[in-house]
Amino acid sequence: FCFLHGFDVEEDLVGNLASMSTKERIKAIQKLPETMRKRREIRNKVLKEITKKSRHRGAQPSCCTQCLQGAAVSFRRFGNTLSEYFHLLWIWHKTLKIIGAEFGTSVLSYFVFLKWLLNFNLFSFLINFGFITIPQFLAAEPNNLSFTGLELFTGAGYFQKTVLYYGFYTNATISKIENGPSYNMQLAYIFTVGIYFVICFLILLFSMAKSFYRNFINPQAYSGNASKLLCTWDFNITNEKAVKLKQKNLSTQIKEDLTEVNKEVLDFSVMERVLRIAIHLLAWVASLGTAAAACTGVYFLSINNLKLFMKGHRNDLESQAAMLVLPVIASLLNTLIPFFFSWLGHLERFQTPGQHIYVTITRIIILKMSVVGILCYYWLNIVAASESQCWETLVGQDIYRLVLVDFIFCLLGSFFGEFLRRIIGTTVCVSLGLPEFDIGRNVLDLIYAQTLTWIGILFSPLLPGIQMIAFLIVFFVKKVSLMRNCQPPRKVWRTAQMMTSFMFLLFCPSFLGVLSVTGVTVWRLKPSEGCGPFRGLSSMYAAVSEWIQILESYTASKWVVWIYHNLITSELFFFILSSVVLIVTYLYWQIVQGRKTMTKRLHEQLIN
Repeated sequence: FCFLHGFDVEEDLVGNLASMSTKERIKAIQKLPETMRKRREIRNKVLKEITKKSRHRGAQPSCCTQCLQGAAVSFRRFGNTLSEYFHLLWIWHKTLKIIGAEFGTSVLSYFVFLKWLLNFNLFSFLINFGFITIPQFLAAEPNNLSFTGLELFTGAGYFQKTVLYYGFYTNATISKIENGPSYNMQLAYIFTVGIYFVICFLILLFSMAKSFYRNFINPQAYSGNASKLLCTWDFNITNEKAVKLKQKNLSTQIKEDLTEVNKEVLDFSVMERVLRIAIHLLAWVASLGTAAAACTGVYFLSINNLKLFMKGHRNDLESQAAMLVLPVIASLLNTLIPFFFSWLGHLERFQTPGQHIYVTITRIIILKMSVVGILCYYWLNIVAASESQCWETLVGQDIYRLVLVDFIFCLLGSFFGEFLRRIIGTTVCVSLGLPEFDIGRNVLDLIYAQTLTWIGILFSPLLPGIQMIAFLIVFFVKKVSLMRNCQPPRKVWRTAQMMTSFMFLLFCPSFLGVLSVTGVTVWRLKPSEGCGPFRGLSSMYAAVSEWIQILESYTASKWVVWIYHNLITSELFFFILSSVVLIVTYLYWQIVQGRKTMTKRLHEQLIN
């Protein structure tokens, strides 16, 4: 009887779905609390029912219509199958779920951010390789330098005459067919880099807005723990391991929310407050003084390093290897000083783990961005004015070495900061216990590495590909180190805003600072006379000005000239555009605040 009743219910369901429109039917099937296999069975039955009804009405479609419908269904099935396979091959899908369940959203936010940066560098590499590197292969000259293996660490020697660096690219117009289409390498180089930065700007803005909406504005954030417990279970999960993982994940999220609701406000006496303020001030003085000393050391080391290189044989591999001193010292400072900042944070005894992390992140970002600023000053004001035959390639080699050495120190940081700390905490000093994953230090390592990559794109177009491989290795190393060496945070806390903070730090000061450096390089500095696509020009941007002058003689290209003179080079246009953006942002913020206030009031009324 139960079987017959279930069959009747399914028959009624199929009949109701068959009477719906296509969009309504798809949405209804997606919302069914059934497994994917069961949904497909129901969908096939619905399609058969629709076919029977159409035949019964005598509305047999034409042969052409049947072919088109069959092709559309086959294409949709192929797309669904392909997406399922890609979903299975996506290496970090299961890993992120396990990390979120075991260590909470605070640690998970680091790996989500790392995954986002990895995809970002993949996109960067494909653009540069497609529009800059592949055309250069057609006009490339043979490389007569020998490969010794040391180039992998120095970036010099054999690599100088490859597509890895700016100096190898030609300034000629590439054309393999006589009287055929040509490819202007100057315009391709500057437009590819320029459009890439515009796309990066839009992606970062969109990602920040999306993360901000999801974590600050979305009313689901105020839905409470009851609805999270009773209404968020995914009934499509049937695998036993997946069920346990989902239960653990929900349990961790509810613990974080309860900690946020039940957090205690400590009441300190006047003497305790004065003592805490004095400790905070001393910690800030120590951190800022350490950062200033590190920047001073990097500056004088870079000056002496350049003098050492210019005195020796400029293309000698041994003198290039001597320039590893600068990236090693800079990476050593960027690796060791954050441990000191974390120790200062533990001495200050913040009330919540969030305060500790945000203060540590602020101190580390001051250190790392100051070091990058000193290096940029060294490259743009000292290296660019040196007697080097191709200063752009020299800067590209410096950034290559910095990226490579920083990657090595990042792996060493996992070994010394987590593995050895676990050995000490479990054998030598048991009271220390297992270490916790240092979110602030690891996130700032990623932002520092991405900043170097953005700066180096103009001087080494394939640098995003190198950074992509480095991030992929870091993902697996950090995952293994986390699982084997670290313990979950002792204090469970909700970190819904962490990803938004990471995006903001990546945008400002990292990306905006890179735009400033790139703007000075393109508009102000004179390119090298003997290398690169802009040799012989007063600046890189002069290539665009010369192209516009050529277009002025063609009637069909007048609109491009008008856009250039009236929009791109017009200060008034950018002033109006900035004003409109600020007004829209202000209005949007007001709407957000009003909506947020209404949601809170509605939630309080429901509770009362």
